[in-house]
Amino acid sequence: MTTSEEPPSNKSTTHLEGSGIHDSEDQNSTNEKISDPNAKSHKSFWLWVMCLTGVDYFSTLAYQPSIAYENAGILAPFATIVLVLVTLFGALPIYRYVAKQSHEGQGSIGMLAQLVSGWVGKILVLILLGFAATDFVITKTLSAADAAEHLIHNPLFHIEGSHPSEEIHIRIVATCFLLVLLGAMFLRGFREVIMLAVFLVFTYLVLNALIIGSGLIYIANHPETVQHWLELIREGKFYVEGISIQSTDLLSIVLICLIIFPKLALGLSGFETGVAMMPLIRGKENEGEKDPSGRISNTHRLLVTAAVIMSIYLLTSSLVVAVLIEPQDILSLDSQGNRVAASAPTVAGEQGAAESNTKKPMAANRAIAFLCHGEGKIRVASFCGPIFGTIYDLVTVVILWFAGASAMAGLLNLVPKYLPRYGMAPEWARANRPLIILFTFINLIVTLIFSASVDDQGNAYATGVLMLITSACIASVIHRIQHSGKRSLIQRIPWGFALITLIFFYTTGAVVIEKPEGIKIAGFFIATILATSFYSRFRRSRELRFSGFLPIDAESKLYWDTIKHLEISVLVPHRPGNTSLNQKEIMIRREHRIPRDLPMVFVEVELSDASEFIQEPLLAIREEGGRFIMKISRAASIAHTLVAVALEMAKVGRPPEIHFGWTKDSVLSGTLGFLIFGEGNVPWMVRDLIVRAEPNPEKRPLIVVAGV
Repeated sequence: MTTSEEPPSNKSTTHLEGSGIHDSEDQNSTNEKISDPNAKSHKSFWLWVMCLTGVDYFSTLAYQPSIAYENAGILAPFATIVLVLVTLFGALPIYRYVAKQSHEGQGSIGMLAQLVSGWVGKILVLILLGFAATDFVITKTLSAADAAEHLIHNPLFHIEGSHPSEEIHIRIVATCFLLVLLGAMFLRGFREVIMLAVFLVFTYLVLNALIIGSGLIYIANHPETVQHWLELIREGKFYVEGISIQSTDLLSIVLICLIIFPKLALGLSGFETGVAMMPLIRGKENEGEKDPSGRISNTHRLLVTAAVIMSIYLLTSSLVVAVLIEPQDILSLDSQGNRVAASAPTVAGEQGAAESNTKKPMAANRAIAFLCHGEGKIRVASFCGPIFGTIYDLVTVVILWFAGASAMAGLLNLVPKYLPRYGMAPEWARANRPLIILFTFINLIVTLIFSASVDDQGNAYATGVLMLITSACIASVIHRIQHSGKRSLIQRIPWGFALITLIFFYTTGAVVIEKPEGIKIAGFFIATILATSFYSRFRRSRELRFSGFLPIDAESKLYWDTIKHLEISVLVPHRPGNTSLNQKEIMIRREHRIPRDLPMVFVEVELSDASEFIQEPLLAIREEGGRFIMKISRAASIAHTLVAVALEMAKVGRPPEIHFGWTKDSVLSGTLGFLIFGEGNVPWMVRDLIVRAEPNPEKRPLIVVAGV
């Protein structure tokens, strides 16, 4: 069933919903209520929202310097330079563009959803939601696990277990407690979360500036520390695992850093979350959704400020850790001082040495805290010690615990925008409180699966982060190509964005190949989301998915009011091209025994995107030869559209009759056609939808199937 009618751009559009009539402004407000669960959420100054993003982004300082040293050895400062360059000249330009194109906080997922339609687009969105779920869920569990690490290894608390299994049990209990506490805090609402984030981020950055600044001053006053570090580099003692390059010239060091850089990718974790926070950012005064320029501008400020601050901290912290912490304090070394895997057995034969190697080095996953406590050979400042170290640990524990707040906010923004609208989640998934409880439960399960291990969860985290950034790169390149006014494809390609995309392709591929556990975990999230989403869509496919008609002009609105008040209404679905309207009317009147003086309404439905769940079709009506012709376009399902027309008419006058001929489809093919393509065994589906949607039998339209 097709029609070529489209609403003229110079005519007003009217929205009909139920028995009421609303103008286009009412329609816009209705659509906002349907599509934007955060429309009434609290809006805040961009710098405060940056702090909510920053509890995730900046809190990685608790473990990023250790991860950099773990993967790059004493070359960590050089590898971090590559990370910072990719941050400032790669991820930042991409996400500034993403923020401009998806101001409601959809991020790269929203951009790709607009660029790719139909079931392919829906499946692509679900896959990216799987990576987003991996990113955000692991953000919460990883941060809480590292918070537990800082807590149980604090010298004043002494709550670490005497046996490795006992220590794991304590870490799991502490991590789960922090996750439950986070969920309880989030149930109080966004305002309290943001204000607490502002205090935490400010305090944490000041403490880090104090200890890192003291470390830089110590290095400046003790140049022998730099000389010792450079001497190790000249001797080729990089302490880098899996690298066979032995040369110590500058080109070799650069090559090593380029190879190692993907392992430091956790330092890029804040960008997707920053864009997801856009609904919380206050724009200009009296700024509406049609002109979000103020919100976009403030989001750009947020992204640039966060990236610059983090880049400075990453560079300085990696330098201080590489120069001032001895390799044996942060890496697992054998008795000859050679690098060994943390879980590998010791080469030395003595039992005491073997037992000592079962525990992690003191600075592992807590390098900055190690300096704050003054636990190494070098004490960078007089205030370093148990008191200052404990203050730093407490603030670190809280901000790592609270890092899950930005991830929780990202999930609460993403899920209601897609799954319920696609019919792939129950309607309660639009509400925050049930989602918070569900996500908290998932966090606890993930924590138990990983035994609250920071190292094991880091692989999945990096995979999720890089997949989302790569999808943002792809979406930006496609969008720029499609919206370029140039004719030649070569001229339309944004070569700068294309180069950035290739860099992230390499980075993502390197992480997936070297750490396949991450893609396996992300695959589990993706499979779960796909399975539950399609099951939900199947269960909800027989709901009446209708939010109102949009008549294209005043004439169609007038005819619509006339048709609804007919004493007896006969609706006849018609597929143009098979038979003419005259032949169709003659056949229907003869086979269905309809009197000639009874007016008929022919309904022609044009399917647009059958993968859409909620439909709001365009309505065009004209009168021709004593019969009404109703052309409905932009429909997602023929059966749902016919039922919507009939039930809307039944609200005003006598329930209409819908007359069908017998279909040639089998039951199986008709059902599959209905679920996937929005057509199929239409008469049976129309009757089923009417029975489900209208509980009063007297108000139900009559279904008539006749013919040969």
